[in-house]
Amino acid sequence: MTSNIDEEKLAEAYNRALVLEKSGKLEEAAAAYREVLTIDPDDHGGAAVRLAAIGFGEIPSKAPDAYVETLFDQHAEDFEDILVDQLGYCVPMIIRQRMQTLQAGPFARMLDLGCGTGLGASAMRDMVEDITGLDISENMVEIAYEKEIYETLFVAEVEDFLHENDEDAFDLIVAADVLPYLGTLDALFSGAAANSTPGGLFAFSAETLPDDVLRDRPYMVGPHHRFGHSLTYLKDGLARFGFWPLDITDINVRFENGEPTPGYLVIARYSPA
Repeated sequence: MTSNIDEEKLAEAYNRALVLEKSGKLEEAAAAYREVLTIDPDDHGGAAVRLAAIGFGEIPSKAPDAYVETLFDQHAEDFEDILVDQLGYCVPMIIRQRMQTLQAGPFARMLDLGCGTGLGASAMRDMVEDITGLDISENMVEIAYEKEIYETLFVAEVEDFLHENDEDAFDLIVAADVLPYLGTLDALFSGAAANSTPGGLFAFSAETLPDDVLRDRPYMVGPHHRFGHSLTYLKDGLARFGFWPLDITDINVRFENGEPTPGYLVIARYSPA
């Protein structure tokens, strides 16, 4: 966090916002979250996402980079315990199973977007010759590095990397649990296309929300401060950038407070015109 931020003042405003939100005083909570944004414009605490979740702010195009980096840096050490053991997250293994069902692979080069601590590479390691991983969280990448399951690792923001990368193209791109931190997906899908070999596969998970919440919108911030996307938006975006779905599976992305989080596992083939 930048040194010119009054961290004491920021903590007071943020905690006040949380208390007000929890007590149902949403208008007052929104005022406190706006105060947080004034103190910390980079938004390390994700106030803009929380404003959207309670209906008092515009839906951002993505979660703030500072927020995502801070969130995952803080939880790197206990990430797998929380996500896998407590929340029942198993998207990388679902990707592996769907690939086997499709009889896809083996693959020469895989790009693991938002690689975290390496769950995706662990699931796919014996199906891929060379794996590149990247994550915005340096702490996550350090843990992934220690596992020695990647040939190459980068600390980078997903969309920036995809549009700046000059490495060879990949015949498999995986984005497990990346879309819940992105709203608009054009930069992700166009970047994936730019980094895919013709015929290469793009596998990703997405959360969704009930129709009465989405109300024909392409995406919304859900109650747990992650983005949910409509299936129509996913399909339209893929088609616009040359991807054609091979497999779309309804999945439970994770459990949240004991309740399943509905979503999709999508595997698409890059077939540029």
